[in-house]
Amino acid sequence: MLIIDSKDCENIDKALKKYKKKFEKAKILVQLRERQSYTKPSIVRRSQVLKAIYKQKIASGQIEG
Repeated sequence: MLIIDSKDCENIDKALKKYKKKFEKAKILVQLRERQSYTKPSIVRRSQVLKAIYKQKIASGQIEG
């Protein structure tokens, strides 16, 4: 739960802006998307390995990114 401390004289727009920043930093939306479907640990690990291989190929110059 996100709590925004607002002063009595503070504008509602500023409070919304603070809320949006906290919402992005907390990565709540990312967590919700991950929880929508279950991915097996082996698939998660395989995607991490493939991503690392791709990054390594870009760094070595085999693939132009």
